[in-house]
Amino acid sequence: MSFLEVLYFIIPSAIYYAAPLIITAIGGVFNERAGVVNIGLEGIMIMGAFISIVFNLAFADKFGAATPWLGLIVALIIGVIFSLILAVAAISLRADQTVSGVALNMLGLAIAIFATKLLYGKGQTDSIEERFSRFDFPLLSDIPVLGKMFFSDIYGTSILAFGIAILAWFVIYKTPFGLRLRAVGEHPMAADTMGVRVAGMRYVSVMISGALGGIGGAIVAQAISGNFSATTISGQGFMAIAAMIFGKWHPLGALGAALFFGFAQSLSIAGGAIPYVQDIPEVILLILPYVLTILALAGFIGKASAPKASGQAYIKGKR
Repeated sequence: MSFLEVLYFIIPSAIYYAAPLIITAIGGVFNERAGVVNIGLEGIMIMGAFISIVFNLAFADKFGAATPWLGLIVALIIGVIFSLILAVAAISLRADQTVSGVALNMLGLAIAIFATKLLYGKGQTDSIEERFSRFDFPLLSDIPVLGKMFFSDIYGTSILAFGIAILAWFVIYKTPFGLRLRAVGEHPMAADTMGVRVAGMRYVSVMISGALGGIGGAIVAQAISGNFSATTISGQGFMAIAAMIFGKWHPLGALGAALFFGFAQSLSIAGGAIPYVQDIPEVILLILPYVLTILALAGFIGKASAPKASGQAYIKGKR
């Protein structure tokens, strides 16, 4: 296998595995930019993964190839609903945001496992038949070298992930909504003085985060695993949070970091087919994404500054 053939193999695979991380990390960018820490992205992804598989199994005969995409919408709705638990606790009740997020993770996993055993009588769901399909991007796939590398045999979820990242950048940095969002995360008192509803903006940001986290979980379940079990998400939410931090709380930075982690995941899963990489012990490849996550944060966390009001409850009128 030549070097170019290795690139043809590994780059589409990296983008494929990075897609749910990109979308979930962008969700984290929204809520942290508004001053809310959402450690609960893991639990939201779990709920999105679970409900999308249940929907897929129940309605695949009726909706056919559209089923996985409709599953994303269902997961989006569940993600928004589930994220409201964090919003009420952290914003309205002013509970510790980190503790609330951890509780959300535990709750999401518990609900999903209990419901799986209740519905299917075992620790995992059945495997779905309707999954996301691959296609060649018109015209762009014909470009020499780059076409085969980036635009041939790709998943629609990969295009969705890049589209969401670009849209998020535009919304956060080029619109009045984004300006208010960033103001709430940096100086909530000043934003309040200017008439911005701090609590309302934070609620919206958490709901956006929940929606994107639910979509991310649904992509993992319907594009990668093909079913749901307790290990389907397996730390993807925390990896998305790491990508958000590694990307300096910027949508395009989170995109790049998620691609890096997606590359590590693709090596851990598909490395056995790559020359030289196939000689590395399998256990090392399996832990590679998590080790790289730790190393990236350990070397980078001190150089990145979160929004000033991130994690701080806002009490109107308090100085």
